[in-house]
Amino acid sequence: MVGVGLRSAHFPRLLERRPTPVRWFEALSENYMDSEGRPLEVLKKIRADFPVALHGVSLSIGGVEGPRPGYLKRLKALMEKVEPFLVTDHLCFTGAHAANAHDLLPLPYTEEAIKTVVSNVSKVQDFLGRPIGLENVSSYLTYNESCMKEEEFLVEIAKRAGCKILLDVNNVFVSATNHGFAATDYIDRIPSELIAQIHLGGYTDMGKFLFDTHSRAPTDPVWELYRRVIRRVPEVPVLIEWDEAVPDWEGLEQEAVKAIQIAAEVKNALPA
Repeated sequence: MVGVGLRSAHFPRLLERRPTPVRWFEALSENYMDSEGRPLEVLKKIRADFPVALHGVSLSIGGVEGPRPGYLKRLKALMEKVEPFLVTDHLCFTGAHAANAHDLLPLPYTEEAIKTVVSNVSKVQDFLGRPIGLENVSSYLTYNESCMKEEEFLVEIAKRAGCKILLDVNNVFVSATNHGFAATDYIDRIPSELIAQIHLGGYTDMGKFLFDTHSRAPTDPVWELYRRVIRRVPEVPVLIEWDEAVPDWEGLEQEAVKAIQIAAEVKNALPA
């Protein structure tokens, strides 16, 4: 099933409850955690008609200081209000010493980092009472101390921690282009049983590197990677992610329809 990100610009259209091919919505956790106003009320109304996933940007699962108790309490309270089918965040760290850098900072791909993340994921899952999903982030630098590939790092964490993977296909393409590895190899090395969700978005070509901006529709190379992965996981939830220069509802819906059509084509071509 294909969903889209819940954005305030589309609230009026969605509250009309007109038919749509969109089957679920993803809400940015931080936008609703401390709200008792209109945004939360709209989210509850959407949840009455559609499945909802919660997606965060501040869990900082790779931080050496461990999960922030206050953040987890607010996240769990929001979960109890909307009953999401999936809770996700990013495989990164977002700051240190209670300071938030408001960025998704990549981790070194080392055994030490794996142990830190696995420990943190276990604490989060124990507190929330459910598995979470971790998303691969786009990156613009690498660490000299890294001793494995990003996809190996991601898969090892998921296996050891018992969590799932939110596979952002756009982020794979962005990082592959920036660092010179094969995006297809990365995609193929993610075990199907670990993939809980797929993200599709757009990037900006900065000339010397690609920048993950979510400011446009997915490009043709990203759609091709989507075709590749959806052959293995045809039933996995797919999200069209668009955060900047957000189009009107019809424009966003058009991209969702494209994802639906591609999935149907791929599924119909699979052996019986």
